[in-house]
Amino acid sequence: MKGAAGVALAAMLLMQAPIVRRPPMKPVQPDADSEEQQQQPVDQGQVPTIRVQTRLVNLAVNVVDQTGAPVGGLQQDDFEVLEDGKVQKIAYFERESSTPLSIVLAIDASESVLTDERLEKMAAKKFVNALLRDQDELDLMDFSDTVREIVPFTNQKKRIEAGLNGIQRGAETALYDAIYLASDRLSQTKTDAGRRRVLVLITDGGDTAKRSRYAQALEAAQRAGAMIYSIIIVPIWADAGRNTGGEHALVQMSNDTGGKYFYVEDKKDLEPAFARVSDDLRTQYVIGYYAPQKSRDTSFRSVKVRMKDPELRGKYEVRHRNGYYADGR
Repeated sequence: MKGAAGVALAAMLLMQAPIVRRPPMKPVQPDADSEEQQQQPVDQGQVPTIRVQTRLVNLAVNVVDQTGAPVGGLQQDDFEVLEDGKVQKIAYFERESSTPLSIVLAIDASESVLTDERLEKMAAKKFVNALLRDQDELDLMDFSDTVREIVPFTNQKKRIEAGLNGIQRGAETALYDAIYLASDRLSQTKTDAGRRRVLVLITDGGDTAKRSRYAQALEAAQRAGAMIYSIIIVPIWADAGRNTGGEHALVQMSNDTGGKYFYVEDKKDLEPAFARVSDDLRTQYVIGYYAPQKSRDTSFRSVKVRMKDPELRGKYEVRHRNGYYADGR
């Protein structure tokens, strides 16, 4: 009996172990069924049918005034959406969004960042408890030498809190691997009810693993429609060895995906930074439109959302992702 119980316990622990993830050696190919039109095989005597696939493009949009304060109360008719310069008809609109969230929280566990684990874990726990609702889900990852998925997507806060206690330090920083793999996980989530895909990164911006590249990571995020929120740790602002190039890369990636970035000098400021991410997500509008159909299209399509009233364009700033891949998921 003892032997059987030991085997059962080992199997249970194995099932709960974090999954170590590495990016594929070759680019992921589009799904075989991603063509917009497919003729179905039919038996003789039946009328052939053609299935036409349309794609609803969802855009999470933040609007702020000249002081940076969120602008609420706007209506669908206040907005205009352009794809590749052409105006599109808005098919879906949600004010001050209550739409579901799929979030990956990816924490840099390298020795240069994970210096005060208690403060970092407490800030993350408060963020999860404040933000996560019944309709939301969160995936917890850490990254250093490799990328580990500690807790797969769940809305059970206790599981996430337990996972935060399992973060493990490492020497390197596989930042772009983390963005690539987190985006891949987000691409597998549901697309119901205007669901928003979000990647929250805590890191100093340096990638020392040198496996995935910036362009690969950005493309993966854009294909997944993931907004990147970067909380950039800067221990010493005037440090000559500070990785400003890595920071600028994160800033650009956040801007391109419609997310935001925040600098943190003192680990005590992590909690306010998380609160600002939460506030940003809670004051978004979600705008959807059906993408123009093009056969076998794999191109990147640029998107712009603006206020329809020219006078409001000078008063309000509109932030959103800058486009999407036609064959993205």
